[in-house]
Amino acid sequence: MKTTRNEIFDIEEELGKLPQKPGVYIMHDENEAILYVGKATNLHNRVRQYFRAGHGHNNSPKIAKMVSQISYFEYIITASEMEALVLECNLIKEHRPKYNTLMTDDKGYPYIKITITEDYPRIMMSHRMGRDRALYFGPYTDRGAVHSTIQLIKKLFSIRNCNKDLNYGKLDDRPCLYHQIGQCDAPCAGQISKEDYKKKIDKAVRFLNGDTKEITKELKDKMLKQAENMEFEKAAETRDLLDSISKISEKQRVDNNGSEDRDIIAIARNASDSVIAIFFVRDGTLLGRENHHMSSDENDTDADIITEFIKQYYMGTPFIPKEILTVTPINEEELLTNYLSERKGQKVLILVPQKGDKKGLIKLAQDNARLVLEQDIERIKRAEKRTIGACQDIADLIGVEKASRMEAFDISNISGYHSVASMVVFENGKPRRNAYRKFKLRTVEGPDDYASMKEVLSRRYTDERIGELPDIIMMDGGKGQVHVAEMIMDSLGLDIPVCGMVKDDNHRTRGLYYKDKELEFPTGSEAIHMITALQDETHRFAITYHKQLRSEGQTHSILDDIQGIGPKRRKALLLHFKDIEAIKNATIDELEAVDGMNQKAAEAVYNFFN
Repeated sequence: MKTTRNEIFDIEEELGKLPQKPGVYIMHDENEAILYVGKATNLHNRVRQYFRAGHGHNNSPKIAKMVSQISYFEYIITASEMEALVLECNLIKEHRPKYNTLMTDDKGYPYIKITITEDYPRIMMSHRMGRDRALYFGPYTDRGAVHSTIQLIKKLFSIRNCNKDLNYGKLDDRPCLYHQIGQCDAPCAGQISKEDYKKKIDKAVRFLNGDTKEITKELKDKMLKQAENMEFEKAAETRDLLDSISKISEKQRVDNNGSEDRDIIAIARNASDSVIAIFFVRDGTLLGRENHHMSSDENDTDADIITEFIKQYYMGTPFIPKEILTVTPINEEELLTNYLSERKGQKVLILVPQKGDKKGLIKLAQDNARLVLEQDIERIKRAEKRTIGACQDIADLIGVEKASRMEAFDISNISGYHSVASMVVFENGKPRRNAYRKFKLRTVEGPDDYASMKEVLSRRYTDERIGELPDIIMMDGGKGQVHVAEMIMDSLGLDIPVCGMVKDDNHRTRGLYYKDKELEFPTGSEAIHMITALQDETHRFAITYHKQLRSEGQTHSILDDIQGIGPKRRKALLLHFKDIEAIKNATIDELEAVDGMNQKAAEAVYNFFN
């Protein structure tokens, strides 16, 4: 079962580990959603302010409400406060956290998207880069320039403006107005083949990659012919298109001067785990970062791990930057460089910077990777203390070897009518929900906890389908239930310790009843937290079962629990035998004689009750 970060995050402990460095902090709620992104000159001082009682910063009702929802936080250290400011802005644009003040029209940095998987691809602006196999260019900082570029490309290459689904031959009878004014080749009406349309898309891709020579030559030739034919208005329109291309090309040259797109990859590792930190620089701006865990062993080199990461990561991402900076030379560099260059459609470099700003970016990424690894190691240790460690504390207290698997039982009634039971399983301190069981009592009529317990435990521990036995049985009841359970274990020849979970006068779990003694754990110990969690989960599961039965209006028949017995056979059995008791006492031959029954169904009913 996956453990979420907030389950093993201790805010007080993490506050003490905050570095006295500039950076960005990110607050999350219990569902791991981002509540707030902020920057700090000193992360240690700034983040701690949120959790100080009565601090002036928390006087705002909005901030107080936000703090009450924080389940865990994370942070990214930066080289300066200015870098923290830029990163904060970019993370807010990307995630739009609930408690940050946001511009209502702010949609982040836009991309140009080409839907190349469609029969007749479209070109559009996109505010996110999805994993939909489309082709993305960007992100760009100038939204207006993106809009102008898209409109220009549509005019230059007659790319369709509509959003119609033209896959699988879905065509219209009549083309739209854009075709009539010469700005669309009407793929919607089948007036251009997929192959010819794809050639236009290929030209648009080359244009977006900076290759404007081909289209510029075509337009100049076209303008000269229009002028020779005295089509001066058309020649003026073509001239305007050439001017637009010139302006966009010039802007690209200015914007990309020293502001390439690049990814920065660093690594931190121990004997069994590796963390890859990847930072994203787009148009010269640090937009954000991701951390990825890679399994490894002591025989793997840093180059081995980073090489494998590059293979896996860039196989699945739609955007490939012009530069990839790594902390160490990688394996198969030439092969990977060629592969990435082919995917991007232009040269991609994989470099190991030795000095300057790029070396500084590598150090920044490496510092963050080390922090993530250190935090994860500490969190895993704390999580193990709360789970596996707590289980061992319970085992030590009652004098058994281990308590890795614990099964807890709850016996209850619904208005004295339904006798039901539930079983909850904890393994290594965590719920194992696929092992939970529900029981409908077959032999007990009315509320009789001890008779019910005898039936439930006998059914559970004589069921050959369930091979794994618990280390400890936990009873959500008093001494009487514990003694009944112990007698049943003796009768079955099973040596499984049985404990009762004891509550105080305020209904709080305080310890265990075992071998006629009450055993108490230190207040606030991990063991008492574990027993409380087990007892609470047992109650929750039992209540859920009650609600399920109530929602059925108490019309559910025990016959419904027998495999192969549907509504028709149930009705036939009740008509023939009159009541459940007579069905319980019937032979296989008598059951098979009922209308609609066969030998297999008769045996299923007989084996269910006997």
